[in-house]
Formats: sequence, C-alpha cells, structure tokens
Amino acid sequence: MSTQGYEEELRSERGYVADLYARLDAERARVKGEFDAALLGNGGTAVERDVEVRTRAKEMKRLDVADNGLCFGRLDSLDDERSYIGRIGIFDEDDEYEPLLLDWRAPAARPFYVATGATPENMRRRRQFHARGRRIVEFTDEVLGRPSGEERGDAALLAAVNAPRGAGMRDIVATIQGEQDEIIRLDHSGVLVIEGGPGTGKTVVALHRVAYLLYTQRERMERHGVLVVGPNPEFLTYIGRVLPSLGESDVVFMTAGDLLPGLRVTAEDVPEVVRRKGSLAMLDVLAAAVAARQRVPEEPLPVQLGGTAQRITADVAEWAREEARSSGLPHNEARAVFAEIITYVLTERALSRIARGWPGGDDRVTRERLKAELLAELAGDEAFTAALDELWPVLTPEDVLAGLYSSPERLRAAGADPSLLRADGAAWTVSDVPLLDELVDLLGRDKAAEERAARAAERERAAEAEYASDVMDQLTGRQDSMDDEDHLYATDLLGAADLANRFVEHDTRDLAERAAADREWTYRHVVVDEAQELSEMDWRVLMRRCPSRSFTVVGDLAQRRSEAGATSWGAMLEPYVPGRWAYRSLTVNYRTPAEIMNVAAALLAEFAPDGKPPESVRSCGVEPWSRKVTADELPAVVEEFVRDEAGRDGTSVVIGPPEVPGAVPAADTKGLEYDAVLVVDPERILADGPRGAAELYVALTRATQRLGVLHTGSLPPALSGLAERDGSA
Repeated sequence: MSTQGYEEELRSERGYVADLYARLDAERARVKGEFDAALLGNGGTAVERDVEVRTRAKEMKRLDVADNGLCFGRLDSLDDERSYIGRIGIFDEDDEYEPLLLDWRAPAARPFYVATGATPENMRRRRQFHARGRRIVEFTDEVLGRPSGEERGDAALLAAVNAPRGAGMRDIVATIQGEQDEIIRLDHSGVLVIEGGPGTGKTVVALHRVAYLLYTQRERMERHGVLVVGPNPEFLTYIGRVLPSLGESDVVFMTAGDLLPGLRVTAEDVPEVVRRKGSLAMLDVLAAAVAARQRVPEEPLPVQLGGTAQRITADVAEWAREEARSSGLPHNEARAVFAEIITYVLTERALSRIARGWPGGDDRVTRERLKAELLAELAGDEAFTAALDELWPVLTPEDVLAGLYSSPERLRAAGADPSLLRADGAAWTVSDVPLLDELVDLLGRDKAAEERAARAAERERAAEAEYASDVMDQLTGRQDSMDDEDHLYATDLLGAADLANRFVEHDTRDLAERAAADREWTYRHVVVDEAQELSEMDWRVLMRRCPSRSFTVVGDLAQRRSEAGATSWGAMLEPYVPGRWAYRSLTVNYRTPAEIMNVAAALLAEFAPDGKPPESVRSCGVEPWSRKVTADELPAVVEEFVRDEAGRDGTSVVIGPPEVPGAVPAADTKGLEYDAVLVVDPERILADGPRGAAELYVALTRATQRLGVLHTGSLPPALSGLAERDGSA
C-alpha cells in the first residue's frame, strides 16, 4: 500500500471507530437514564427496584470497560465482506441489527485468532489496530492465504510481550494465539485441565475462557456466578482486572484460605503437617473426633422429674447414642434423636412410679396428661439440659478441631498423628480450612439456634414496619395541616405501604458479595489456578462448591511445592469426574525470553527430568548473570539493583530469604511476572525442603527481560550457565 493510500485508509478507519464510540456513548447515556429512573424507585416493589438498579449498574460497568480498546481489528473475507472485532458487540438498530462490531467471543470472530497463511478460514486479510485512547494511531495488515505465510499476530504479539509490565495482568483479547483460542472456546462441560510451563499464558487463557462461557451460556451461569481460586492475595490482585476489563463482574476471587466465610488464617503448618492434613485419611480422623464427643456417662446422671428421682444410666445413653448414630443425621441434628430416647425412658419410668400412687393412674387420658406435664417439665429443666450437653453437646467445627489439636488424648483416640498437636488449637492455617468445611457437613445445623434467630429477626422486621407506619402517620398529619403549595413531603413521592416496605430488610448486595459471604453458595463454574498445590481435602471443598462439576483447572505439576499437592491430574480428578475431565497443554512461552528460559530449563532437567520446558517465542538480547558477594556486601548490592530498576519503565522484584531487605519468598510470586528479577541465595532456596528446586524454578521464570542472581555460597551446578559478573560490572 502506498503512503497516500495508507493515510486515506487510516482516516477511514478512524472515522468508522469514531462512529462506534458515538454509538457506545449513546448506549451508555440510555442505560444511565434507566439507572437514574430505577434509583428514584418509581413502580414495583423494593426488591424489584433493587434488582433493576443492580442490573443497570452492571450494564453501565460493562459499557465503561469497553471504552478502552473498543475495536482492535478487522477481518476481510474472500467475498470482500468486512467484520470489525472488539470487546463488545454493537449493532445498527436502523438496519435490522446489522453487526457493526463483533464481540471477540462470537463464533464469527474466531478466524481473527486462528486464521493462518496455510489455513486462512476463508479470510483474505487480517488488520490489527493500534490505538491511544479512542484514536487509532496506526494499523498493520496481514494478507492470508499464502502457503508461505507466517502465523498471525507476530508483530502485535511481540509488541505485547516486550512491553513493560504494569501492576496487574492485562487481557490478551487482541493477541490471543491459535492454541490458546482452541482452549478458550473448547466445548467441554466437565473439568478442563490446562497445563503449561512458565509464561505460557495458562492463567489468562483460563480467565478468557470464563468470559467466553459467560457470553455463550449467560442465562445458565449468571445466576450462580463463577469462583476463581488462586494461590495468594497478591496473585488475585494481579489478575483481578482481567475479567472486569472484559465486561464480566459476577466473579468471586478467593484463595483456598478464604473458602470458609468468616475464618481468619493466622498460622502456617510445616510441610509434614500439610501433607497429613491434606490426605483423605483425615476423613476418618474427623469422624472419630466427632464420635468421641458423643458420650455415655461413667456414673448415672440424676434428674428430678415429677417429684421422682430419675437417672440417665450408661445403658440408656448407649441405646440413645446408637439410635442417633444410625439415623444418618449430622451430629447436631441427631441430638434430637438422642434426646428423644432419653426423654422417652425418663418419662416412662416417672409415669410408672407416679401412676402407682394416683387413683385411676392407669387411665389413658390421665397418663397422657401426666406425660405432657412431664415433657414440659423436662424441657425447662436445667439439669436435664446440662446432662444432654455433657453427653451429646451441640458442636461447632471450631470446637471439634481446636479441641482435637490441643489434646494428645483426643488425637490418640481419633487415630490422628501426634504431629497435629499444637499449643493454640484455634490458630488456624490454610490446611485447616477443608477440615473445618468438612466438619460443617458432619455436624450439621443447630436448628434450635436457627429457629431462635429467625424469631428474633421476625420481631425486628415487625418493629421496623411499625416504626415506618408511625413515621407515615406523622408525615401525613403534618402535611394535612399545611399549605400543599408551600411544602413537599416524602408522602408526595411514596405511599405508606411503600415506605414501610423499605424498612423491611432485603439483600441489596451484588452476586459476588453474596456468594463470598455464603458457605452454602454453589457456583456454576470454578477456575482453580496453581491447582497442583491443592490437596485431596481441598478438592472436596471445591467439588461441594460446584455440584455441576464444571471446572477450568490451571497448573504445572513441575512447579508443585506443597507436600499435599497433586502428582497426577487423574489421581486427583478421576474420583469426582470419572471420564469427564479433559487435558490440554500450552507449549509456547510468551513471557520468558530464551536467554532466561535456557537457565531455568537446566534446573528443570535436574529435578524433573521428564518435564519439558515451554519454547520461548523471543529473545531479549540480555544475558542473565550471577554474582558472588559476601554477606556484608549483600544489602548494598540489593539496594543498587532496586535503585537502578526504579529508573526504568516496568516492574521489578527481589526474591530471596526473609532476612534480605525487601525480598519476597518465591512462593509469593507464583503466577506473577516482572520486567526484572533479582534472585538472592539460590542455594538456600534449594535447601528449603523437598520442593526447593520447584521454588527456585518459579523464581527464575518470573522475569520478562532481565534476570540476576546473587549468591553468598557456591552457585548451584544447575545455574552454571549464568554469566558471572564481578563487582565492577
């Protein structure tokens, strides 16, 4: 294309995209008007108005995120039909809803990502726009259909991967590659495992798959939302903007430690304890720990009933316990069965003694009256309630697990390993979360407490409605006594019933807020990142959260650090979804340049010889280096690195032992990426437990441009390929 032709084409494209933005602004104004009207509360119930407000707010958010990079490309077919590709779909309402902009997830947009020179997908040309704000700066064309043509998007892709990193992960909607697009659009209703080495984009592919599923299955998925589980809060913050940037907000982000609402993790387990807590063998331990709290008395427990001295004996309690256990009910709900048997025995024995001293004591009506009186007496008897609490207490998960951990005797009785003993039984760790969650089901609900809470809530609602009615009476009285032309009161806008209805509590939180706070919430789809770290017990929690078993599982077995984590995807998943899980791998490294990946690959070959490192798509021209320093020199050299990187664009990190100023552990950088990385004391990282090599592999593969290694001892042999610097370098 000549320079003049290019400039004319550029002006044309700028005009087309400007029209798209004008239509976007008009749609945004329309939705904003509907949102404002919903806020005024005209018509419908309070709940209906709140739904309308949330719906319009969500639509406004979707339109707002589309403002950034609204249109990023164009496809020209062999029939000279043009299709513009962007973040959302825009249609011409005056021309039978002709598509002016295709949503990137629409089937018609797929050739933009998968067409190649060899397989052009009936396309003649692919055009990629480069924009600054709302203005197209330039475009690049790729002519398709030539046998010698290269894979699409090389220029755009390399520009993206070479760009300085920011604070958060960016979406790849404009540069999705063929193997990534195949996974994003895969039609599979069960569990999809996406495995890939560092830098292959497995996380961002999983997030784009969520956006695609929400687009294609909106009605099915929207009411329940999507759960994304990541390894740590920093990682979730890093990836947190990707889905909102694609217009999706019905997503809950959690770590494994957040899966039980209200629990606060304050401690950390050693690797051996993590392994034991993560094993399914803990199911037997938990069941035994609960059973141990279902007791029979060593000595009979006295109960006064109807003026007679009764006792709860061991044989009666044993009968009641067996009946309660055989009911199949959770512990707290089975207490009613236990209490029923004890009550039956005590009242029958009391009746027999009382009836002997009553004229006509054998009369059925008399016995029924007496029995009713005895039952009422027992219900209010504190000694009887205390006896039930001793033999079959109402328990919480925290009661059971804290009591187990802090007692050598209880650990022994439950068949648990002594390593689980700790001084503070309630110092919760991430590994305790699945155990506590399991206990929620083992124990069941305290229905009596729930009924009391429900009655209290009903009384509160009634009081609020009565208060609202009083307010309306006062407002109406004041309005009637004044000139209508001079005064405007709340009654001019809403009626008494309307105001009273607003005092009745209803849930105004959005889906993500409600789901995150509700342990009983079930999701339509779950994404699990760094899934190789999850234990068998962790998977039980997640399967409970998603009864439909619709998962996108992301991980790399070679990077597993946890002693309780996966060594095989099949071993973890087959018990839950036999024959319903699919495996896909990503083989291309878009993040780590070849110079750095060569160093990491040498380490991988040493600790995981069967692992295959991903192939880097680029070189950066900067060789990674190492430098030996003394312990005294180390702080100054680290400070020098931080100072130098502060003057560059992008991000940097120091990874190393906690005593190094400003350093973070390798585990905290999983899934993250930085322009520059300084790894300190790799020999100490290797020595940190059996999975130290995996941690060092993670540390080495975080950099997108520059990697340096400082060592105070001998450099590990696997890193011998690093260029050694001296202090003057």
